Formats: sequence, C-alpha cells, structure tokens
Amino acid sequence: MKKLFLSAALSVLLNTAAHAETIGVSMALFDDNFLTVLRSGMQDYAKTLDGVTLQVEDAQNDVAKQQSQIQNFIAAGVDAIIVNPVDTDATTAMSKIASDAGIPLVYVNREPVNVDSLPDKQAFVASEEIVAGTLETKEVCRLLGGKGNVVIMMGELSNQGARMRTKAVHDVVAADECKGMKVVEEQTANWQRTQGADLVTNWLSSGIEFDAVISNNDEMAIGAIQALKAAGKDMKDVVVAGVDATQDALAAMQAGDLDATVFQDAAGQGKGALDAALKLAKGEEVDKKVYIPFQLVTPANVKDFVAKN
Repeated sequence: MKKLFLSAALSVLLNTAAHAETIGVSMALFDDNFLTVLRSGMQDYAKTLDGVTLQVEDAQNDVAKQQSQIQNFIAAGVDAIIVNPVDTDATTAMSKIASDAGIPLVYVNREPVNVDSLPDKQAFVASEEIVAGTLETKEVCRLLGGKGNVVIMMGELSNQGARMRTKAVHDVVAADECKGMKVVEEQTANWQRTQGADLVTNWLSSGIEFDAVISNNDEMAIGAIQALKAAGKDMKDVVVAGVDATQDALAAMQAGDLDATVFQDAAGQGKGALDAALKLAKGEEVDKKVYIPFQLVTPANVKDFVAKN
C-alpha cells in the first residue's frame, strides 16, 4: 500500500512538472497607468492557471535593456516570452533573437514593425490602433459640428500605435463631414502627463488658438486639461479626447473635463497574450494577429466602464 501511495504521489509530481510553464515578460515601462493594468491583468490571470509562472521585468523604456532581458529569459530556459516593446522599430531584432533560440514570442499592446512577417511561433495581441484614433476623432468632429481648429498630442514617434492613431486623426479630418476641421499643431508628448501639460502650455503661450485637443492617450489628455485649467480656460469651451479609458481619465470625464476616450481592454490584452504564449509553448497554432476590440467612451456611457480598467 505504501509503495502504491508513493508511486501515485510521484506520478502526480511528474505530471505537474510536465505541465509547469514559465513565461518571461518584458514590459516597456512599469511606471505607466495603462501598462500597469495590462501587467496586473496578466499576473492575476496567471494565478488562476495551474503550473504557470510569470517572470516579469521592467525595461524602463530602454531598448538595450529590453533586448538583454529577452536574452536572459532565453538563457534561463523559459517556455515562452511576452514583450511589450519599448521601440516597435526594434522588434525585428527581438524576433530574430527569439526565433534563433526556438522560443515562442508574443508581442502585446504595441504593434511590431514586422507584424506581417513574424517568424513561426510568434504572434501579436493588441487592439487595432487606427480604430482608436478614428473613434475619438469622429466623436470630436461630432461635438464640434464638423468645424474648428484642433491640435494633436502624439505618443512616442518610435511607436507604431502613436503613428497609426495620428494617421486616423488626419483621415477623419479629411472626410467630407469633418472638412471644416483643421489641424493647426501636432507634436509629441511621449505618452506622459507632465509633457502633455508642458506642450499645451507652450501652445497657449505662443498664441495658438484651438477648439479641441485630440490626444493619442489619456495621460497626455489629462496633462492638457491641467494646462488649460491653469491658463484659466473654461473646459466647456475646449473639447478634449484621449485613448485608454484609464481610471484617472474616467474620473476626469465624470468631473466634466474630458469629453471622450476610447476603452482599450488592458486586462483583456494581457490575458490574450498569455493565452497565446501558452498555446505556442505547447506547439499549438495561434493567429498571427489577435485583436481585442476598442470601444468609445463618452459621458453618456462612462459608468459602464468605471470597473473595467
């Protein structure tokens, strides 16, 4: 009986070990509201899965550090790697490092520049960036009645998401129903609230007149609101829109300061990336592109999103 028990226990241990998986995760930056929700969502989901361990690292917005983290994951023998890229233009090199080592790689949130030619055992999980820019700009166009001066606050120019969201703004402004809108300024504030506030302060000091601020993300939009208020502007006179539907953004909307944002399912992207990584680690097929839908958030439906990000 004792031998039978020991044999059964050993079998359980071996089966558990056989199904245990370690996933290396390199995040572009820990100190970012949206990416924190994404990371936490991934970690919370991993806790519900038997035998799954995440090794999460902060690249601190340093491309070289991120590449080093990928190499360290490979040396440690992880089963798969998830990367939230610092610089999407650097993803071709990252893909090659992982592919040469035979380790599955999943990009999350930020679209790799080589997305249409990813090697085998690699995938991309995010939301379709051009949709975000289209949704927020169409809402701004509606609120302005199709006419007025707008400024665009861009994310990091090395980021594919920033480029696609900005392109969407220009595409909507060029559409017949919005041709009365004019982009009078566009500059990067690198996704940051403080830089967003400084940028809008500079525009106001330069005498640039605008009816709306269209921001690539909520953090910069909140910075714009802070600068507008500091300059004594009435928020009823300026339309401000962002992307992500972070908790701070939703609070700003409920306070009457933010007019539109776009819900980007951070936790959903994290879960999707982990699912894809685990499937690839097991040799299963995964779509090269997995898109989590964007949704427009306005004061009319903001309460539906308060608990989501």
